[in-house]
Amino acid sequence: MSSFDQTMKFNFPEESMEQEVKQVMLKVHSSLEEKGYNPINQIVGYLLSGDPAYIPRHQDARN
Repeated sequence: MSSFDQTMKFNFPEESMEQEVKQVMLKVHSSLEEKGYNPINQIVGYLLSGDPAYIPRHQDARN
């Protein structure tokens, strides 16, 4: 069986890292909503393309 047939699981090494990522995602989501964008569509666009233009500079969401 090739490795492409198996589901991989990603684990954060520390709980504090998980909380940091959660806070960033919540900030980005909030910023996108405030600017009138669909947050899910924009985040998916960013994840698929890697293009930061999907994330606004509003509230320093790109940083």
